[in-house]
Amino acid sequence: MSANRHNQVDVAGTDAVRLADAHSDLLVELVHFRSEERPFATRWLPKLEAGGVQIQVCALFSDDVDLPELALRKALLGAGELQRAAAENPDVVAVHSVSDLDAALQPGRTGLVLSIEGMEPLGYDPGLIDVFCSLGVRMASLTWNRRNPFADGTAESPAGGLSRIGRELVDRMTGLPIAFDLSHANEGTFFEVLERSADRPVLASHALCRAVFDSPRNLSDDQLRALAERDGVVGLMALPFVMHESERSISYLVDHIDHLAQTIGVGHICLGGDFEQQIGQSGAWGVPAETPMAIDGLAGPEDYPALFEALRNRGYGESDLQAIASENLLRVLRRTLPA
Repeated sequence: MSANRHNQVDVAGTDAVRLADAHSDLLVELVHFRSEERPFATRWLPKLEAGGVQIQVCALFSDDVDLPELALRKALLGAGELQRAAAENPDVVAVHSVSDLDAALQPGRTGLVLSIEGMEPLGYDPGLIDVFCSLGVRMASLTWNRRNPFADGTAESPAGGLSRIGRELVDRMTGLPIAFDLSHANEGTFFEVLERSADRPVLASHALCRAVFDSPRNLSDDQLRALAERDGVVGLMALPFVMHESERSISYLVDHIDHLAQTIGVGHICLGGDFEQQIGQSGAWGVPAETPMAIDGLAGPEDYPALFEALRNRGYGESDLQAIASENLLRVLRRTLPA
Protein backbone atom coordinates (compact mmCIF):
# COMPACT_ATOMS: atom_id res chain seq x y z
CA MET A 1 0.00 0.00 0.00
CA SER A 2 1.28 3.48 -0.85
CA ALA A 3 2.35 5.65 2.03
CA ASN A 4 -0.01 8.48 1.19
CA ARG A 5 -3.25 6.83 0.20
CA HIS A 6 -5.53 9.60 -1.04
CA ASN A 7 -4.45 12.77 0.69
CA GLN A 8 -7.27 14.64 2.33
CA VAL A 9 -8.38 17.06 -0.39
CA ASP A 10 -10.00 20.11 1.14
CA VAL A 11 -12.18 21.37 -1.71
CA ALA A 12 -14.58 23.37 0.37
CA GLY A 13 -13.69 23.37 4.03
CA THR A 14 -14.40 19.66 4.48
CA ASP A 15 -12.06 16.69 4.68
CA ALA A 16 -11.82 13.55 2.58
CA VAL A 17 -13.72 14.73 -0.50
CA ARG A 18 -13.16 12.09 -3.17
CA LEU A 19 -12.56 13.13 -6.76
CA ALA A 20 -13.73 11.42 -9.95
CA ASP A 21 -12.16 12.27 -13.31
CA ALA A 22 -13.81 11.41 -16.64
CA HIS A 23 -10.76 11.26 -18.91
CA SER A 24 -7.10 10.26 -18.85
CA ASP A 25 -4.80 8.84 -21.51
CA LEU A 26 -2.57 7.21 -18.88
CA LEU A 27 -3.00 3.80 -20.56
CA VAL A 28 -0.95 5.10 -23.50
CA GLU A 29 1.98 5.60 -21.13
CA LEU A 30 1.44 2.26 -19.40
CA VAL A 31 1.51 0.44 -22.75
CA HIS A 32 4.68 2.31 -23.73
CA PHE A 33 6.38 1.20 -20.49
CA ARG A 34 4.75 -2.20 -20.15
CA SER A 35 8.14 -3.90 -19.81
CA GLU A 36 8.67 -2.11 -16.48
CA GLU A 37 7.68 -3.61 -13.15
CA ARG A 38 4.36 -2.22 -11.85
CA PRO A 39 4.26 0.88 -14.10
CA PHE A 40 0.88 2.08 -12.82
CA ALA A 41 2.08 1.97 -9.21
CA THR A 42 5.19 3.98 -10.01
CA ARG A 43 3.99 6.38 -12.69
CA TRP A 44 0.34 7.25 -11.96
CA LEU A 45 -1.03 5.90 -8.70
CA PRO A 46 0.99 8.33 -6.50
CA LYS A 47 -0.24 11.28 -8.55
CA LEU A 48 -3.88 10.19 -8.34
CA GLU A 49 -3.51 9.70 -4.59
CA ALA A 50 -1.81 13.06 -4.09
CA GLY A 51 -4.67 14.82 -5.88
CA GLY A 52 -7.40 12.84 -4.14
CA VAL A 53 -8.62 11.16 -7.35
CA GLN A 54 -10.43 8.00 -6.32
CA ILE A 55 -12.21 7.20 -9.61
CA GLN A 56 -10.33 7.63 -12.89
CA VAL A 57 -11.76 6.91 -16.34
CA CYS A 58 -8.94 5.62 -18.59
CA ALA A 59 -9.23 5.83 -22.36
CA LEU A 60 -8.18 3.36 -25.03
CA PHE A 61 -6.84 5.58 -27.81
CA SER A 62 -5.44 5.06 -31.28
CA ASP A 63 -5.62 7.46 -34.22
CA ASP A 64 -4.71 4.75 -36.72
CA VAL A 65 -7.74 5.23 -38.95
CA ASP A 66 -6.07 3.57 -41.92
CA LEU A 67 -4.55 0.73 -39.87
CA PRO A 68 -7.43 -0.89 -37.97
CA GLU A 69 -5.39 -3.95 -37.00
CA LEU A 70 -2.79 -1.71 -35.32
CA ALA A 71 -5.56 0.28 -33.62
CA LEU A 72 -7.08 -2.96 -32.33
CA ARG A 73 -3.70 -4.15 -31.02
CA LYS A 74 -3.13 -0.86 -29.18
CA ALA A 75 -6.60 -1.00 -27.65
CA LEU A 76 -6.16 -4.57 -26.44
CA LEU A 77 -2.78 -3.72 -24.93
CA GLY A 78 -4.37 -0.78 -23.10
CA ALA A 79 -7.20 -2.92 -21.75
CA GLY A 80 -4.60 -5.40 -20.57
CA GLU A 81 -2.67 -2.68 -18.74
CA LEU A 82 -5.77 -1.60 -16.84
CA GLN A 83 -6.38 -5.18 -15.75
CA ARG A 84 -2.72 -5.48 -14.85
CA ALA A 85 -2.91 -2.35 -12.69
CA ALA A 86 -5.76 -3.92 -10.72
CA ALA A 87 -4.00 -7.28 -10.46
CA GLU A 88 -0.70 -5.80 -9.24
CA ASN A 89 -2.18 -3.32 -6.76
CA PRO A 90 -4.57 -4.80 -4.17
CA ASP A 91 -6.27 -1.46 -3.50
CA VAL A 92 -6.98 -0.77 -7.19
CA VAL A 93 -10.37 -1.87 -8.58
CA ALA A 94 -11.24 -2.36 -12.25
CA VAL A 95 -14.76 -0.90 -12.26
CA HIS A 96 -17.19 -2.92 -14.39
CA SER A 97 -20.34 -2.70 -12.23
CA VAL A 98 -22.07 -0.67 -9.54
CA SER A 99 -20.76 -3.08 -6.92
CA ASP A 100 -17.22 -2.50 -8.23
CA LEU A 101 -17.79 1.25 -8.02
CA ASP A 102 -18.97 0.96 -4.43
CA ALA A 103 -15.88 -1.11 -3.61
CA ALA A 104 -13.61 1.45 -5.26
CA LEU A 105 -15.15 4.27 -3.23
CA GLN A 106 -14.15 2.67 0.05
CA PRO A 107 -11.38 4.51 1.94
CA GLY A 108 -7.93 3.80 0.56
CA ARG A 109 -9.16 2.35 -2.74
CA THR A 110 -8.78 3.59 -6.33
CA GLY A 111 -11.17 2.69 -9.14
CA LEU A 112 -10.30 2.59 -12.84
CA VAL A 113 -13.03 2.71 -15.49
CA LEU A 114 -12.25 1.71 -19.08
CA SER A 115 -13.35 3.89 -22.01
CA ILE A 116 -12.74 4.11 -25.76
CA GLU A 117 -11.73 7.40 -27.40
CA GLY A 118 -12.59 6.84 -31.05
CA MET A 119 -13.85 3.63 -32.63
CA GLU A 120 -10.82 2.99 -34.85
CA PRO A 121 -10.13 -0.36 -33.05
CA LEU A 122 -13.46 -1.69 -34.39
CA GLY A 123 -12.33 -1.31 -38.01
CA TYR A 124 -15.61 -1.58 -39.95
CA ASP A 125 -17.34 -4.00 -37.58
CA PRO A 126 -19.88 -2.47 -35.16
CA GLY A 127 -20.27 -5.86 -33.50
CA LEU A 128 -16.81 -5.59 -31.94
CA ILE A 129 -18.23 -3.13 -29.42
CA ASP A 130 -19.73 -6.17 -27.68
CA VAL A 131 -16.21 -7.57 -27.21
CA PHE A 132 -14.93 -4.32 -25.75
CA CYS A 133 -17.94 -4.17 -23.46
CA SER A 134 -17.04 -7.64 -22.21
CA LEU A 135 -13.52 -6.32 -21.49
CA GLY A 136 -15.03 -3.65 -19.25
CA VAL A 137 -15.52 -0.62 -21.51
CA ARG A 138 -18.21 1.54 -19.91
CA MET A 139 -17.82 4.83 -21.83
CA ALA A 140 -17.15 5.41 -25.53
CA SER A 141 -16.79 8.19 -28.08
CA LEU A 142 -17.36 7.35 -31.73
CA THR A 143 -14.57 9.60 -33.01
CA TRP A 144 -11.35 11.31 -32.15
CA ASN A 145 -10.80 14.40 -34.34
CA ARG A 146 -10.76 12.82 -37.78
CA ARG A 147 -13.47 11.05 -39.73
CA ASN A 148 -13.49 7.30 -39.23
CA PRO A 149 -15.80 4.62 -40.68
CA PHE A 150 -18.48 5.42 -38.09
CA ALA A 151 -18.69 9.20 -37.74
CA ASP A 152 -17.15 12.62 -38.27
CA GLY A 153 -14.97 14.28 -35.65
CA THR A 154 -14.27 17.88 -34.80
CA ALA A 155 -11.66 18.30 -37.57
CA GLU A 156 -14.36 17.71 -40.19
CA SER A 157 -17.17 19.91 -41.47
CA PRO A 158 -19.93 20.48 -38.88
CA ALA A 159 -22.45 19.22 -41.44
CA GLY A 160 -21.24 15.62 -41.34
CA GLY A 161 -22.43 13.01 -38.91
CA LEU A 162 -22.94 9.29 -38.54
CA SER A 163 -22.35 6.82 -41.35
CA ARG A 164 -24.64 3.86 -41.98
CA ILE A 165 -22.52 1.58 -39.81
CA GLY A 166 -22.20 4.42 -37.32
CA ARG A 167 -25.95 4.40 -36.86
CA GLU A 168 -25.81 0.62 -36.49
CA LEU A 169 -23.14 1.06 -33.82
CA VAL A 170 -25.16 3.64 -31.87
CA ASP A 171 -28.23 1.39 -31.99
CA ARG A 172 -26.14 -1.51 -30.73
CA MET A 173 -24.63 0.57 -27.91
CA THR A 174 -28.05 1.56 -26.62
CA GLY A 175 -28.45 -2.02 -25.40
CA LEU A 176 -25.08 -2.08 -23.63
CA PRO A 177 -23.89 -0.62 -20.29
CA ILE A 178 -21.82 2.05 -22.07
CA ALA A 179 -22.23 5.83 -21.75
CA PHE A 180 -22.02 7.89 -24.95
CA ASP A 181 -19.04 10.29 -24.78
CA LEU A 182 -19.57 13.18 -27.22
CA SER A 183 -16.10 14.68 -26.87
CA HIS A 184 -14.38 15.06 -30.27
CA ALA A 185 -17.68 14.70 -32.18
CA ASN A 186 -18.48 17.33 -34.78
CA GLU A 187 -21.88 18.99 -34.44
CA GLY A 188 -23.59 16.62 -36.84
CA THR A 189 -22.37 13.56 -34.99
CA PHE A 190 -23.05 15.18 -31.61
CA PHE A 191 -26.73 15.89 -32.24
CA GLU A 192 -27.42 12.72 -34.22
CA VAL A 193 -26.06 10.57 -31.39
CA LEU A 194 -28.17 12.49 -28.87
CA GLU A 195 -31.28 11.95 -30.99
CA ARG A 196 -30.59 8.29 -31.68
CA SER A 197 -29.40 7.15 -28.24
CA ALA A 198 -32.81 7.38 -26.54
CA ASP A 199 -32.36 7.88 -22.80
CA ARG A 200 -28.88 6.36 -22.48
CA PRO A 201 -26.33 8.22 -20.33
CA VAL A 202 -24.37 10.90 -22.21
CA LEU A 203 -21.48 13.20 -21.42
CA ALA A 204 -18.56 15.11 -22.91
CA SER A 205 -15.72 13.69 -20.86
CA HIS A 206 -13.23 16.45 -21.71
CA ALA A 207 -14.18 19.78 -23.30
CA LEU A 208 -14.62 23.47 -22.54
CA CYS A 209 -16.84 26.32 -23.78
CA ARG A 210 -16.77 27.75 -27.29
CA ALA A 211 -18.39 30.96 -26.04
CA VAL A 212 -15.32 31.60 -23.87
CA PHE A 213 -12.68 30.41 -26.36
CA ASP A 214 -13.60 29.55 -29.95
CA SER A 215 -12.00 26.16 -30.54
CA PRO A 216 -13.60 23.31 -32.52
CA ARG A 217 -12.82 21.07 -29.51
CA ASN A 218 -15.06 23.21 -27.31
CA LEU A 219 -18.84 23.02 -27.11
CA SER A 220 -21.37 25.63 -28.18
CA ASP A 221 -24.04 26.78 -25.76
CA ASP A 222 -26.60 24.80 -27.76
CA GLN A 223 -24.51 21.65 -27.30
CA LEU A 224 -24.09 22.34 -23.59
CA ARG A 225 -27.83 22.78 -23.11
CA ALA A 226 -28.58 19.63 -25.09
CA LEU A 227 -26.28 17.63 -22.80
CA ALA A 228 -27.86 19.13 -19.71
CA GLU A 229 -31.34 18.26 -20.96
CA ARG A 230 -30.23 14.61 -20.99
CA ASP A 231 -28.76 14.99 -17.46
CA GLY A 232 -25.27 14.73 -18.95
CA VAL A 233 -22.05 16.29 -17.70
CA VAL A 234 -19.09 18.16 -19.18
CA GLY A 235 -15.61 17.21 -17.96
CA LEU A 236 -13.21 20.12 -17.45
CA MET A 237 -10.40 19.66 -19.98
CA ALA A 238 -7.29 21.14 -18.35
CA LEU A 239 -5.23 21.82 -21.46
CA PRO A 240 -4.13 25.31 -22.50
CA PHE A 241 -4.92 25.04 -26.23
CA VAL A 242 -8.68 24.80 -25.54
CA MET A 243 -8.68 27.24 -22.62
CA HIS A 244 -7.24 30.46 -24.09
CA GLU A 245 -5.34 31.55 -27.18
CA SER A 246 -2.27 32.58 -25.18
CA GLU A 247 -2.82 32.60 -21.40
CA ARG A 248 -2.03 29.58 -19.21
CA SER A 249 -3.32 30.62 -15.77
CA ILE A 250 -5.87 28.50 -13.87
CA SER A 251 -8.04 31.61 -13.62
CA TYR A 252 -8.91 31.27 -17.32
CA LEU A 253 -10.06 27.70 -16.75
CA VAL A 254 -12.30 29.03 -13.98
CA ASP A 255 -13.76 31.46 -16.54
CA HIS A 256 -14.97 28.41 -18.48
CA ILE A 257 -16.39 26.92 -15.28
CA ASP A 258 -18.24 30.15 -14.60
CA HIS A 259 -19.77 29.99 -18.07
CA LEU A 260 -20.81 26.37 -17.59
CA ALA A 261 -22.38 27.20 -14.24
CA GLN A 262 -24.30 30.12 -15.73
CA THR A 263 -25.39 28.23 -18.87
CA ILE A 264 -26.26 24.72 -17.62
CA GLY A 265 -25.70 24.78 -13.85
CA VAL A 266 -23.07 23.31 -11.55
CA GLY A 267 -24.95 19.98 -11.56
CA HIS A 268 -23.62 19.29 -15.06
CA ILE A 269 -19.89 19.93 -14.50
CA CYS A 270 -17.30 17.29 -13.63
CA LEU A 271 -13.56 16.77 -13.90
CA GLY A 272 -12.02 15.53 -17.16
CA GLY A 273 -8.42 16.71 -16.97
CA ASP A 274 -6.89 14.97 -20.02
CA PHE A 275 -3.49 15.71 -18.47
CA GLU A 276 -0.89 15.18 -21.19
CA GLN A 277 2.33 16.72 -19.90
CA GLN A 278 3.70 13.63 -18.18
CA ILE A 279 2.74 11.39 -21.11
CA GLY A 280 4.40 13.78 -23.55
CA GLN A 281 7.56 14.11 -21.50
CA SER A 282 7.80 10.33 -21.12
CA GLY A 283 8.07 9.84 -24.88
CA ALA A 284 4.85 7.84 -25.09
CA TRP A 285 3.18 10.42 -27.36
CA GLY A 286 6.15 10.73 -29.70
CA VAL A 287 6.27 14.53 -29.28
CA PRO A 288 9.30 16.58 -28.15
CA ALA A 289 9.65 16.35 -24.36
CA GLU A 290 9.87 20.13 -24.06
CA THR A 291 6.50 20.71 -25.75
CA PRO A 292 4.32 22.72 -23.29
CA MET A 293 1.15 20.76 -22.58
CA ALA A 294 -0.08 22.01 -19.20
CA ILE A 295 -1.88 24.89 -17.57
CA ASP A 296 0.39 26.69 -15.10
CA GLY A 297 -0.01 25.02 -11.70
CA LEU A 298 -2.30 22.29 -13.08
CA ALA A 299 -0.01 19.79 -14.79
CA GLY A 300 -1.57 16.58 -13.52
CA PRO A 301 -4.11 15.07 -11.13
CA GLU A 302 -1.79 15.79 -8.21
CA ASP A 303 -2.52 19.51 -8.77
CA TYR A 304 -6.31 19.30 -8.45
CA PRO A 305 -6.21 20.98 -4.99
CA ALA A 306 -5.00 24.15 -6.74
CA LEU A 307 -8.06 24.13 -9.01
CA PHE A 308 -10.43 23.80 -6.06
CA GLU A 309 -8.62 26.58 -4.24
CA ALA A 310 -9.16 28.80 -7.31
CA LEU A 311 -12.85 27.85 -7.38
CA ARG A 312 -13.19 28.63 -3.69
CA ASN A 313 -11.58 32.01 -4.28
CA ARG A 314 -14.08 32.66 -7.12
CA GLY A 315 -16.92 32.14 -4.63
CA TYR A 316 -18.03 28.54 -5.19
CA GLY A 317 -19.55 26.94 -2.10
CA GLU A 318 -19.15 23.54 -0.53
CA SER A 319 -22.04 21.77 -2.22
CA ASP A 320 -21.05 23.10 -5.65
CA LEU A 321 -17.46 21.99 -5.24
CA GLN A 322 -18.43 18.53 -4.09
CA ALA A 323 -20.73 18.21 -7.11
CA ILE A 324 -17.87 19.11 -9.47
CA ALA A 325 -15.36 16.96 -7.59
CA SER A 326 -17.26 13.71 -7.94
CA GLU A 327 -21.01 13.70 -7.40
CA ASN A 328 -22.00 14.64 -10.96
CA LEU A 329 -19.78 12.09 -12.71
CA LEU A 330 -20.70 9.38 -10.21
CA ARG A 331 -24.37 10.02 -11.01
CA VAL A 332 -23.70 9.32 -14.70
CA LEU A 333 -21.60 6.25 -13.92
CA ARG A 334 -24.29 4.78 -11.65
CA ARG A 335 -26.82 5.18 -14.45
CA THR A 336 -24.43 3.44 -16.83
CA LEU A 337 -22.98 0.53 -14.87
CA PRO A 338 -24.77 -2.80 -14.52
CA ALA A 339 -25.59 -4.01 -11.03
